Amino acid sequence: MTSKHRAAVLGSPIAHSLSPDLHRAAFAALGLDGWRYDRFEVDEEGLPAFLDGLDEAQWAGFSLTMPLKRAVIPLLDGISDAARAVEAVNTVVFTADGRRTGDNTDIPGLVNALRERGVTDVPSAAVLGAGATASSALAALALIGTREVTVYVRSPERAREMAELGERLGVVVRTADWARGAEALAEPLTVSTTPAGATDGFADALPAEPGALFDVLYHPWPTKLAAVCAERGSTVLGGLDLLVHQAVLQDELFTGRVPGPLAAVRAAGEAALAGR
Repeated sequence: MTSKHRAAVLGSPIAHSLSPDLHRAAFAALGLDGWRYDRFEVDEEGLPAFLDGLDEAQWAGFSLTMPLKRAVIPLLDGISDAARAVEAVNTVVFTADGRRTGDNTDIPGLVNALRERGVTDVPSAAVLGAGATASSALAALALIGTREVTVYVRSPERAREMAELGERLGVVVRTADWARGAEALAEPLTVSTTPAGATDGFADALPAEPGALFDVLYHPWPTKLAAVCAERGSTVLGGLDLLVHQAVLQDELFTGRVPGPLAAVRAAGEAALAGR
């Protein structure tokens, strides 16, 4: 087990992050009383100086949120194959030999959250959005055997990037205009990776029996789209499902302990959201 005992989440904005609540609950459930987990407001410009100013002897690593998931890559000594595939790092680990390494727990976190809800055999799917989380979603879909994905985007450049990623992952990616996003829910599974309010306009134009929805937002929750899908009997997953599963995987990397306290971590997240 590592002798390092500090971790934190970095990003901008960061005050809303649930990560401290989740990771502190995990540390408590694992009996790691001496561990700390904090949050720091850090943007792309300030990230190099922040990392260089650390006493790395104290730090096990960091969770990263936007806008740092891609900006951090040039500052690392190495990244995992998963992070390299999607060009997104959400976890930085300081190794015993002084190296900074990057990983992506969003991908297995998405897979594990879907498996928990019985969503495991999805021949085709849709993704709303084309940022770093959408890239992770596409990689997760590849892992559960999805071979055809329609991505709804606003930008031709983003459409090209997602199509190229699909080629690397062995997934056929088709792109469609964002305005047609309500059509996504005709697929067996849709992963929405967009900001709050972005999909509200689709909720009134859904098919009568929409497929499963994984909406990665957690506040406000439920989103309008998630609420309508749930009313129509769809399987609906939210951002808290992703946060819980990716957080326990991060804690395994930070602490060297096998993850396990899912119930405790989820309860901490639910309590934090209820208090907002």
